[in-house]
Amino acid sequence: MWTNENRARYDRSGLRYPSDVTDAEWALIAPLIPPAKRGGGKRRVDMRQVVNGLMYVLSTGCQWRAIPKDLPPKSTVYGYFDLWTYDGTLDRLHHALYVKCREAAGRDASPTAAVIDSQSVKAAEKGGAALIRTAMMRARRSTARSGIFSSTR
Repeated sequence: MWTNENRARYDRSGLRYPSDVTDAEWALIAPLIPPAKRGGGKRRVDMRQVVNGLMYVLSTGCQWRAIPKDLPPKSTVYGYFDLWTYDGTLDRLHHALYVKCREAAGRDASPTAAVIDSQSVKAAEKGGAALIRTAMMRARRSTARSGIFSSTR
């Protein structure tokens, strides 16, 4: 519920963009980001700015090329997004934030119940993914000639 205490806690007006991570969020995220690989050059990009760029794209839904110029280049942000998706870093970040949110709400870290409605059960019994794919496909046109346009001789 929105109370005066909650409004102050979730206020993001002091940030450059509403999608930027706060200091408290960064303190939780920073230890989960893998260190630079050994043997290569020193990392020249601020990882917090990379996360801010990634959060900007995810929160606004903009194209990669529309990332503002004061964030790291789109190739850098996308490169880390691709790498972190591949190595599971994004999954670990999501899980850590998910657990923290549940604990802040006074709930167990993992849910103990799930809701399944009858529609979901019916779709699962029939193999829902294949049905969705065929429902999304365009209908084929008949190759047979229509009786209306048949020529009369």
